[in-house]
Amino acid sequence: MRRYISLIFFMVSVGAHLTAQRPATATRFTVSGYVTDAGSGERLIDATVYEKASFNGTTTNNYGFYSLPLPPGKAEIIVSYLGYDPDTVLVQLSGDTVINFNLLMSSSEIDAVTVTATGRRAKIESTQMSMIDVPVEKFLKLPVIFGEADVLKVIQLLPGVQSGTEGSTGIYVRGGGPDQNLFLLDGVPVYNANHLFGFMSVFNPDAVKSVQLYKGGFPARYGERLSSVVDIRMKEGNEKEFHGNLAVGLISSKLSLEGPIIKDRTSYVISARRTYYDILAQPFIMKFNQDQNTRTAGGYYFYDLNAKINHKFSEKSRLYLSSYLGRDRAYSRNRSRPDFPDPDMDRYEYKDSYGLGWGNMITALRWNYLITNKLFSNTTLTYSKYDFDVTIESSSENLTKKQKEVDYFRYFSGIEDVGAKIDFDWYLSPRHSVKFGTGYTFHNFKPGVTTFRYDPMEGDTGLDTVVGDMKVRANEFIMYAEDNIDLTSKLKVNAGVRLSLFNVQDTSYFVFQPRLSLRYLATDDLSFKISYSKMAQFVHLLTTSAISLPTDLWLPVTRRFEPPVSHQVAAGTGFLIPGDLEVTVEAFYKTMDNLIEYKEGAFFGGTGAGWESKVEKGRGWAYGAEFMIEKSYGKLTGWIGYTLSWTMRKFDNLNFGRTFPAKYDRRHDISIALTHKFNDRVDMGLVWVYGTGNAATLGASDYPPEDFFSSGYYYSSVTDFPGRNNYRTPSYHRLDLGVNLHKQKKNGIRTWSFSVYNAYNRLNPFFLYWGTEWVQEPDPDNPAETLYYGKPVLKKVSVFPIIPSVSYAFKF
Repeated sequence: MRRYISLIFFMVSVGAHLTAQRPATATRFTVSGYVTDAGSGERLIDATVYEKASFNGTTTNNYGFYSLPLPPGKAEIIVSYLGYDPDTVLVQLSGDTVINFNLLMSSSEIDAVTVTATGRRAKIESTQMSMIDVPVEKFLKLPVIFGEADVLKVIQLLPGVQSGTEGSTGIYVRGGGPDQNLFLLDGVPVYNANHLFGFMSVFNPDAVKSVQLYKGGFPARYGERLSSVVDIRMKEGNEKEFHGNLAVGLISSKLSLEGPIIKDRTSYVISARRTYYDILAQPFIMKFNQDQNTRTAGGYYFYDLNAKINHKFSEKSRLYLSSYLGRDRAYSRNRSRPDFPDPDMDRYEYKDSYGLGWGNMITALRWNYLITNKLFSNTTLTYSKYDFDVTIESSSENLTKKQKEVDYFRYFSGIEDVGAKIDFDWYLSPRHSVKFGTGYTFHNFKPGVTTFRYDPMEGDTGLDTVVGDMKVRANEFIMYAEDNIDLTSKLKVNAGVRLSLFNVQDTSYFVFQPRLSLRYLATDDLSFKISYSKMAQFVHLLTTSAISLPTDLWLPVTRRFEPPVSHQVAAGTGFLIPGDLEVTVEAFYKTMDNLIEYKEGAFFGGTGAGWESKVEKGRGWAYGAEFMIEKSYGKLTGWIGYTLSWTMRKFDNLNFGRTFPAKYDRRHDISIALTHKFNDRVDMGLVWVYGTGNAATLGASDYPPEDFFSSGYYYSSVTDFPGRNNYRTPSYHRLDLGVNLHKQKKNGIRTWSFSVYNAYNRLNPFFLYWGTEWVQEPDPDNPAETLYYGKPVLKKVSVFPIIPSVSYAFKF
């Protein structure tokens, strides 16, 4: 352990030494400060800051801070950010200088061209590859199912990302599984990112400020999952004036409020969302309740609440407190009092109830402190909790004798994390910066507790027992360092290392995870990049379904099942072409070890005990190529993406030890996502996707059991499966269209949004099954007779036909 810690400091020391050896003027002064939105005071992430003559530059960090060392004398500093007017300051440097920039939203297409060109060139020059900034303002305009804008559904449209079941928010990145994606909300892990059994995500777009997707080339500051990181930052709240947004859709309504508590010092934002399936179902339930002796109630809904407050103590110190609370709940209650013709008979009342609930709660307390004008620190305390709770209760009460019988069942599972970390950004020179930090997380796993209780009416012995009351506690320590340095004017490198120590069940796993990214700048508009990253994961997700269910369990690695580890190499190029288009092409190869899959025929019984005996350990690999052409400004914006990939798995005791394709191995994926602004009152969006079929396991033939001819009893046939995931489902494709109509009102802007999901009504398969088709035909041996027999037929179930949606929003 000690030698790896020494390695981190060695890397930083060597980088600093290389910077010191670079020919430079004897004296440098540091220009530093923050870049914010002039209208709201929100800090702008990844804004470009550069000096015009030397073109030395940098970008703002996740909190809008920049630091740019420059030689003394006259300097013209330019700041730009997509969608904003650039700002220029002339300064005579004779010492360290603090300059804060407040940018205004773009007022012309010419400014947008200038800003976009600068921003795109910064992406070409960066060492970072396999990362996409998801444009928040764009995905709000794209058409989606039920008219509900969703972060993860837009991420599904990006190259290298495959969707799971139709309509769901599940993502599969470069051959990885659903548990290999790290979702961060203000730096805090979110374990269950889904509402509505996976058909909507927990991320309310009205509360989201920025979204970054990492598919490879992972910086050392990220870890804990094998395949991707989705880093989502919440809005900070308007420091200048009060604003709000109200939206009403077919299945949910949202309200967001933000404003200053103390102008220019303290601000808040709060955003709430709730569905109303339970309310819409009431008329049908009332009709069902026409029988006065029976009363039934039930429904399903979810809600979530995002809140954030931040306070500026000084230009050097700022405190943030952010929180998310979300929950799904499904319930049903039934009560009946049957009428009996004999008045002397005992009167009874029967009650049945069912409750299902699951949700997340996360909190982050962050303190930004500027130690020097070159050293920025962020200290964070985090809390994350996910739980699932189901209860079933049935009772029978003798109202005459005042006696009652009760059957009660409850199942509870969850995971709870408490953590602390500190991160530093150190700006050594315009061509050299270092990020480093350390953190600790205490994990409390509750794999499953089942409670049974039986209270007899009379005479019998009752039962009250708890099964699987098992808690697993684990400790996780991490430290990292990443060094970003220009070796020459053409060659730039980001080298890093992440050290992870995970302790569970008196077993410790230490994983050394090197990271390396290189960029060669061929011309101002063309660069070539290559990266390598090793990632480790210390949790498993046990799942038994293709859709996300709350019964899926998070469990830690154990003595028997080591941490899954991936190695990924990626190479690619990025360049600009006429028409203000940006093109990226990447190829990747990834291996994954210590993966788990259920044994043939096994399933999870409901508690965390004994799961190790039901799974197998194996490995996987994925490789492919991705293409993306993007237009970021103008009236027409959007992207076209294409992915060619292979994803394979191999387990010694599955599929006879033979290699088989993963469930979401898809050879081709194409996505088109476009928005067009006709004027300030009308804009529209278009989405078209195509994917070759998923892999599925289907039997090839049925045959009777051995004793079929000697037994006259009913029998179940035996199905022969020639291989795991041996069949390809039909290809998937659909077209979504949407239009947004805006109108300026006295107190705000009104927007009507109309959309059509699956516009040409493609009946895509949700799942397949073997059915029976009865055939009637003449008997070939006796034409006078007719034969009737069942012929197996493969059938598909389609869930989402053409679905129109409408929603109303008012921004004030």
